[in-house]
Amino acid sequence: MSTPTLLTSLFQYKAWANQELFAELQRLDPEIHRIELHAALRILNHIYVVDRIFVANLQGLQHGYSASNTAETPTLEGLYQAVQASDRWYLDYVQGLSAEQLSERIAFHFVDGDAGCMSREEMLAHIVSHGGYHRGAVGRIMAQLSIAPPRDIYSRFLHQAEPQRRQPR
Repeated sequence: MSTPTLLTSLFQYKAWANQELFAELQRLDPEIHRIELHAALRILNHIYVVDRIFVANLQGLQHGYSASNTAETPTLEGLYQAVQASDRWYLDYVQGLSAEQLSERIAFHFVDGDAGCMSREEMLAHIVSHGGYHRGAVGRIMAQLSIAPPRDIYSRFLHQAEPQRRQPR
């Protein structure tokens, strides 16, 4: 499997995992689970903000964020719509990259002002792993409410997306 093909699969997985998690969060009672839902939204908004920061970094643009989260907490529906648009951007982006573009190193600044330099490939790997890490924290909040979080694992995504993988060869 080539790196562009793997990245496309990983960003399809990321979009799928986000969709599953937001669907489960929509089932929470906003009054009864107000505190937990707010905590989950803060974590998910952090993922979104970092995703958007790296969209700008990948394009050599200024991102306009001064922190890795926003002061305001978005609504669940508003954030879900924004995340879906961002996931579509990443899918479109990775499908158009050459090997040379993937290996290109880009200098940027983190929101704390520190300088950074990563290849596009490293930035994209960071986005996938960063989101998975924090979706796990939201899953932990759900588990503490005795609600089974979605099984956010790449192998589950692959076998659901391509059921023929379950067939013996």
